[in-house]
Amino acid sequence: MVSLSVDTLYRYDTPSRSRRCIVRQVADTPSIWDRPEPPERRAPSPLSRERIVRAAVTLADAEGLESVSLRKVAGELDAGPMRLYRYIGTKDELLDLMVDAVYAEIPPPAGSGWRDVARSYAHGIRDAGLRHEWLADLLDGRPRFGPAAVTHSEATLAALRAAGLREIDTIMNTVSALSTYLRGVVRTEVGERRAERASGLDERAWQHAMAPHLLAMFATGDYPMMSEAMHDAEHRDATERFELGLGFLLDGIEKHLQG
Repeated sequence: MVSLSVDTLYRYDTPSRSRRCIVRQVADTPSIWDRPEPPERRAPSPLSRERIVRAAVTLADAEGLESVSLRKVAGELDAGPMRLYRYIGTKDELLDLMVDAVYAEIPPPAGSGWRDVARSYAHGIRDAGLRHEWLADLLDGRPRFGPAAVTHSEATLAALRAAGLREIDTIMNTVSALSTYLRGVVRTEVGERRAERASGLDERAWQHAMAPHLLAMFATGDYPMMSEAMHDAEHRDATERFELGLGFLLDGIEKHLQG
């Protein structure tokens, strides 16, 4: 998502430590990205990491992240679970591969100015998060540095520089602000979708159902601002709220850049 947490790597490399430290801190066990894929064996159901990940993503899209396990994915592929362990050691590794598969779907940001690039980046991340709702459950914690994620991150940073942001601090702070906003947006929109499925009420129907309770509270006179917001504020759909919030954020960044 650039990884939604690409700023985490930036913060980790503090001035008191060499930038080479990151490279030197190699785990005893090579990452999933550094282990070669085992040779394919003849079998009724041929396997590869790509096929396993594709099945896992399809399963998560249909049933949610909690439904994904190596055993269940094996069942989707008509293969024994132990066969999958030759390709992927743990569920965490499978999640890493799934996230990277989503990054591979996101086009690199583009635009003639930094605001256009930032908007392109934001739309790409939001679209991916809404297309794969389970991604909302994986936005926290350490960044996932699969090849597609790193490629997207590099493309984003390079596009922002080419579009006029010269200093690396400025570029990274811009990405950090966008990433924080996008985490909130994706979680909120996915949460609303899940609530609608669980309750059977869309946002408007839910608001209508809550109206008698809220009107009774407002009638006390203790909540004048909330009453005004409910009666007079413009009510926008999710896409309109996203665009408005993004515009506010970019305006703030631009004002900062202008000093």
